[in-house]
Amino acid sequence: MSQPYVVRYVGGPLDGRVDSLPSTPEDPKQTVTYVHLHGGPKIVHVYDLEYAVEYGCEYRLRAGEGDEA
Repeated sequence: MSQPYVVRYVGGPLDGRVDSLPSTPEDPKQTVTYVHLHGGPKIVHVYDLEYAVEYGCEYRLRAGEGDEA
């Protein structure tokens, strides 16, 4: 049995989230956009892909992101 591919999120509203995939994706997304709708202004957070040899990859909150759009 192979190890699952782990994706971690660092910073912003997804901080601490961990997703497990059955295998390494052939072409992982370079960025992930998270849009928070809460009855007020729309808030957009952008995460950039970084590889972590130990477990897979992590998406880190882009500096300066999370401002109201």
